[in-house]
Amino acid sequence: MKLRALTNKILCSEIQRGQTTLASGIIIPDDDGRDTGIRPRWMQVYAIGPEVSKEIKIGMWILVEHGRWSHGHIIRDDNNQEFTLWQAEEESILCASDEEPSKEYS
Repeated sequence: MKLRALTNKILCSEIQRGQTTLASGIIIPDDDGRDTGIRPRWMQVYAIGPEVSKEIKIGMWILVEHGRWSHGHIIRDDNNQEFTLWQAEEESILCASDEEPSKEYS
């Protein structure tokens, strides 16, 4: 089953979560619902709608403002494998990368 995003939707299949330790040793806590864990997250683009900017491509990594994505939805593919999709808001994208960001930039 190949899913398509409609109109101005961006679907993402990966989101970087968990506690992050920067190369400098600074620890950024996971989002625990309090101010200490609130930060933008990198997400990998799975599908884009036809009205999304041509600069955003499938497979890219986008940095999205904190909380500007949907709850994850579990999807089952043709091989009966589960994965999660999130919808991100295009106007909340801070930057994009063709390569997966290393943990030190998360």
